[in-house]
Amino acid sequence: MKRGPKILLVLGLLAVVGMAFRVSWNALRDVAHVIGADPVAATVYPLVVDGLMALALVAALVLPEGDRRFALRILAGYTVASLVLNYVHGLVPGLHNAGRVRLADWSPANWALVLLATSLPVGSIFYGSDLVAKVLHHRPATGEAPQTVTNRSVPDLPAPADPAPEPSVYAPPPPAPTEAAPVVPLAAPVADSRPTVAARAVRPRKPTGKLPAAARSPRPVRTPDQLLTEAREATAGWPDRELTADRIRVAVRTSAERARTLRDALKAERVAATTPAGLHLVTEAAPDAAAVE
Repeated sequence: MKRGPKILLVLGLLAVVGMAFRVSWNALRDVAHVIGADPVAATVYPLVVDGLMALALVAALVLPEGDRRFALRILAGYTVASLVLNYVHGLVPGLHNAGRVRLADWSPANWALVLLATSLPVGSIFYGSDLVAKVLHHRPATGEAPQTVTNRSVPDLPAPADPAPEPSVYAPPPPAPTEAAPVVPLAAPVADSRPTVAARAVRPRKPTGKLPAAARSPRPVRTPDQLLTEAREATAGWPDRELTADRIRVAVRTSAERARTLRDALKAERVAATTPAGLHLVTEAAPDAAAVE
């Protein structure tokens, strides 16, 4: 639609709204006098009701779908309220004299009409502020609406254009001449004639001081005779094949070196205990017989 017809349509709407506002002015003013408004308030009362209707109409043209429905509901509600008050003004002749008369003979209906007439200014403040805030915070969408793009099929969407290639500002270096690299024969591995040095043994760390009394074992140090006595008692029932240094070390709770010493001593004692005493005498007398001869 061209710009000229749009302007004419808006001007026609403003003319119709202005004439309707003038027709409704007297009715709303007389109703305001009846509910107790002073002359100034009664004169401004039609602006409160019909002015909010005009504001809701403008907001409905600007706001998006969800807020537009809210503005149309306000417009419809205040239109019905203005229609009811104009209808009551036509039915009650006493309203034309701007006197304090009842809006209806039936008391509940009168109360309802008074409540409707007095609540319209308060509702104008509330709904008018809300509509103005929605209009001020509304940002018109630029370009195509997102739902239109969403509902399109894939072939209808515009394909992205390939970016134009930009010329390079760097010239490639000239290719280097390729020459055959000389083949170097692999030399046989030379055996290392140096003697193999054994890995150095880790030196034991020297004691840095006396062992504190709390770290010392509460068990007293045993002498070799005491260890031998304990080993005899522990291995009294063991056979000779079980008399090993490892078992003795576990039974007596000593070091491996002392356990081997105890094993040799115990085996020597067992061998001496099983040898007959006469065999020692014959062995000692044999050299003497040879000397007599």
